[in-house]
Amino acid sequence: MVTVSVNGEVAVFELQKMHKLWALRSRLEIPLSHIAAVHADPNVTMGLFERLKLAGSYLPGVFAAGTFWEHGGLVFWDVHDRAHAIVVELKDEHYKRLVVEVEHPAEVVALLQQHLAAS
Repeated sequence: MVTVSVNGEVAVFELQKMHKLWALRSRLEIPLSHIAAVHADPNVTMGLFERLKLAGSYLPGVFAAGTFWEHGGLVFWDVHDRAHAIVVELKDEHYKRLVVEVEHPAEVVALLQQHLAAS
């Protein structure tokens, strides 16, 4: 699970509890200007052959946490419950996408979209 907040011109993605250990990260800070789009996606696929784990934990179809190589670029995942997944498309960043589980996807998407529109 990830909590998301906005601090000035930066979106902060803070991993919670054991997810820090599983993903080998505790926090990601992304400038709002580097976020191209954000949307909820309760149907993200976590199957066996869609990605290559580089660092973190992965149980195909069940849990993905960490850095993965996917479709020609790096993607950060922290998802166990797909119903709560959001996708953050990035530009000019180390990762091309973040796929994370949040408690209230619609609220987090609205928060980020509101700040993107204002920046």
